[in-house]
Amino acid sequence: MKNFVISAILMLVCSTSFAQGPNDSGTYYQAADGKKGAELKTALCGIITENHKSLSYDDLWGYFEITDLRTDGKIWDVYSDITNYDVVYKGQSSYPNEGSGYNKEHSFPNSWFGGVKNSIMYSDLFHLYPTDAYINNMRSNYAFGETQGSKKSQTGFSKLGSCTYPGYTGTVFEPNDIYKGDFARTYFYMVTRYENEIPEWYNNYKSKEGVSQTLDGNKYPGLSTWQLNMLMEWSKNDPVDNPVVKETPRNKAVYGIQKNRNPFIDYPGLERFIWGDLKDMAFSYDHYTTTGIEDLIEDVKNDEPEAIYSPDGRRLQRLQRGLNIVRTKSRRTIKVLVK
Repeated sequence: MKNFVISAILMLVCSTSFAQGPNDSGTYYQAADGKKGAELKTALCGIITENHKSLSYDDLWGYFEITDLRTDGKIWDVYSDITNYDVVYKGQSSYPNEGSGYNKEHSFPNSWFGGVKNSIMYSDLFHLYPTDAYINNMRSNYAFGETQGSKKSQTGFSKLGSCTYPGYTGTVFEPNDIYKGDFARTYFYMVTRYENEIPEWYNNYKSKEGVSQTLDGNKYPGLSTWQLNMLMEWSKNDPVDNPVVKETPRNKAVYGIQKNRNPFIDYPGLERFIWGDLKDMAFSYDHYTTTGIEDLIEDVKNDEPEAIYSPDGRRLQRLQRGLNIVRTKSRRTIKVLVK
């Protein structure tokens, strides 16, 4: 694979205009029009809180059949790249190794908000994913971060160890590069949807592992400085994965179930209007623009691929015709189209 020569397509639209909101959202985000920075975050909180339907935690097994299936009908596992779980599954009592079963993962650990099972956030599908249970247990409730990994999944797809990202040196869990943007947008959603709860969560549970490392205890910005910086980078480097069929269809599916949306999926780069370099620019829900986002089309002739994945996350032995996701040794994630 060392000297493969192909054209990598890594497209993030730098200027997008919609007749109404994107992804059939219509006027859903209209109340946020013209807002910016902290005010925009609060406006979005109101929008995605209204009509948000509380779900039964026990019903999530069935909902995963709608939100988290690969194209081959297997469960879409975002923590492991070796699993092929059938959807008909209700959990088990033990998971001795990777590949022995999957369970429901609070990517934003429930211990950070008290773990109350009948609370609306406990069953919020936007931060719940079906994942390999062994790797889920390895993650525990550690904050997301970057690490060399003293513990790893079988292929090194996920890692646990001392943080190497500036600002924190404790233990963190690092998901794979191809899902880092997904998790960044999950966390942006969580600190926006629950911005009014963050001070209480922080004050009551800051002694819990991961809480003070991730949250700052305030409605705005909501995330600790190092965590926000890292997640902004993750979202930039792994943009909303269209044409890879995961985030946008999942967003629509979750909307159909719990009646709210993740605006950070509907509007790629939206985090910049709230926390980043565009926070002094007014948001337009129907003429959205992120002019100034760097062109992410890259030539990969001189970079060596480390692993190849299908658009639905399955590890491949070689490039296949169509769209491929390539993780390189320089830690880039590149979408590669082979004609």
